[in-house]
Amino acid sequence: MITIVPYDVRWPDHFAAEANQLRSAMGSLARRIEHVGSTSVPGLAAKPVIDIQISVTSLDVLDLYVAPLASLDYGHVPFGEVDRVYPFFRKPAERPSTHHIHLCVIGSEHERRHLAFRDYLRNNPQIANEYVALKRSLAATHVGETAESRERYSLAKTEFVTSIEQQALSVYPSSVDRG
Repeated sequence: MITIVPYDVRWPDHFAAEANQLRSAMGSLARRIEHVGSTSVPGLAAKPVIDIQISVTSLDVLDLYVAPLASLDYGHVPFGEVDRVYPFFRKPAERPSTHHIHLCVIGSEHERRHLAFRDYLRNNPQIANEYVALKRSLAATHVGETAESRERYSLAKTEFVTSIEQQALSVYPSSVDRG
């Protein structure tokens, strides 16, 4: 079941604690660790999963990241071609997850888009409210009992997210340069 819960003021602290563990486990492999996704937007209702984007120098050898992340109970979830640009890990390795990690190359389009989207939602409460309404509607339609229904939920948000990313990139064209 896909559950959207009210914002939890502890989410930033959960991220900070996990980011510290990730820095220790990954060392210099992690060039940047950012809280992304809905739990990173104050006041935004979300699935209670902390999304973390870790920027790395290269994704050419994904195995470099598997062992350090596995030491913190993250399991890699293969997504075919997506693994080449935005590999996904979840903690615990089996559902239900409490944390998700998305790896990207530092300075890449993926890094820039996700940070700009997050920052745009943080600074535009009306758009954030529209996003919550969409997520709640889709969660009711795509119950999330199977991988396919979770994927359909995710894909159903694509048009909205892409539209907001375009707006966000016009406002925050170089999000990766901040921070």
